[in-house]
Amino acid sequence: MKSSFTRSFTTAATILLLALTILGASFQYQVKEYLVGATVSSLEQDAQVISNLAAAYNVGGTLSNRELLLNLNVVSQVTNADVVICDSDGYIILCSDALSGCQHQGLQLNQEYLQKVFENGSDSATGHIDGLYEEERYVVSAPIVSNDTATGLVIVSVPTLTTGKTLNRISNIFLTAAVFVVLISVLAVTAFARRESKPLRDMAKAANDFAHGNLEARVRVEEDYSEEVEELALAFNNMASSLQKSEYRRQEFVANVSHELKTPMTTISGYIDGILDGTIPPERRAHYLQIVSDETKRLSRLVRSMLDISQLQQEQGIPEEQKIHFDLEECAGQVLITFEKKINDKGINVDVDFPPHPVFTVANQDSITQVIYNLIDNAVKFCPRGGTLGLKIREGGSKAYVSVSNDGDTIPPEELPLVFDRFHKLDKSRSRNRDGWGLGLYIVKTIVCSHGENISVSSKDGKTEFTFTMPLVT
Repeated sequence: MKSSFTRSFTTAATILLLALTILGASFQYQVKEYLVGATVSSLEQDAQVISNLAAAYNVGGTLSNRELLLNLNVVSQVTNADVVICDSDGYIILCSDALSGCQHQGLQLNQEYLQKVFENGSDSATGHIDGLYEEERYVVSAPIVSNDTATGLVIVSVPTLTTGKTLNRISNIFLTAAVFVVLISVLAVTAFARRESKPLRDMAKAANDFAHGNLEARVRVEEDYSEEVEELALAFNNMASSLQKSEYRRQEFVANVSHELKTPMTTISGYIDGILDGTIPPERRAHYLQIVSDETKRLSRLVRSMLDISQLQQEQGIPEEQKIHFDLEECAGQVLITFEKKINDKGINVDVDFPPHPVFTVANQDSITQVIYNLIDNAVKFCPRGGTLGLKIREGGSKAYVSVSNDGDTIPPEELPLVFDRFHKLDKSRSRNRDGWGLGLYIVKTIVCSHGENISVSSKDGKTEFTFTMPLVT
């Protein structure tokens, strides 16, 4: 498996080499075209000048003038081009590279080529001149015109090898520069790839440490990180923090469940063992069996509450088909009636504040009934004798607000954010309220949130109030 560094380096090197190859081929082609064009253009100018010069020396119908030959030799040396002059029949009469006489004199050119030059006024080609030169050449031919009559032909040529040598020198310079660029690029890409892959290695190490139980492992975010890498590092840290909190909650949940189960199970086991071994006399067995029954029912309520919470969390929201249209006032009133005996036993005053008309909502009625039941149950439980229990419904915009309040001890501000946590109790000893598990308010919040609504709590001046929202419909 390739590392991120290897992948980055290989990709960058491939792109660089491909770019240099394309650039080199394109550059070489363009330079070659330019050199060939410039050479042919120069030969055309030379051919025209020599043609005019030869026409000027064409006195008495002869082109074998000694001065013309000297001029041809000078032109040839200056331009590095070879010049051949032919008469009107295509016979070579002068060569620029032979002042004392040329071995090619008397050689006759192809008549079709000669006629082509005379008809077109000039000709440019690349190839061999049979009988003159063995190597491939750039050749430009122009007629010698005197008194509107073609009296001869000028052939100016240079070996293509000359252009090839120039092109090779330029290619060598380009290749040297390309190698230098590649070396510099390799060093730069290596440094860049290592720097860019470092945060990924750090994240991999942090993830590995986290997987092996180090919940404090985090990725250090540097200022020189790219935007994408910084976002990834922050996302990893946020995920790690969330998982750490979840793990702590899981551990706390296991500890709390173990604590809550330990006492009733110990009680049940102790009383049953006492009955079986005769420690508890027959006349007291009914009393202790009743205690065992009560503890068993408490365990059953705990298991049922945990199953309800698990089901709500798995559904991740109340399905629309489970929601119905119902009156919140009627629902809350019916729940309040079920607490009539407990309220009367404690002499609690009840303050009900409902609008003079029905307040309708769309929700799962059984779930909302449980929410109101748990809130009133808590209010009755913690309301002192002679205190006041409040139940209020008000409308605001598109929401209905249901509030349950009670007199009693003020909840400390640091405890307020924790009242909806699982197994949280204000009484840390868990001994004052044997009927409570600390799951009631957690269930309330889970149900409300599964409807996409909110719940809040306030506690000051001896009054605690829970308020949750529901959608208001007509």
